[in-house]
Amino acid sequence: MTMMTSLRARLEKRAKYRRTVNELSALSEADMRDLNIARADVPRIAYQAVYG
Repeated sequence: MTMMTSLRARLEKRAKYRRTVNELSALSEADMRDLNIARADVPRIAYQAVYG
């Protein structure tokens, strides 16, 4: 993998992480409760979804 390909892949993952955090953060409190997600867990959940 070239350096540019590696950089692009990392940037794409970072963008996906930010989108996931933003989408989860936009959920209402009721939706968060239904999904059993605490606001403090959003970054961890997004990280696991993107990076495994």
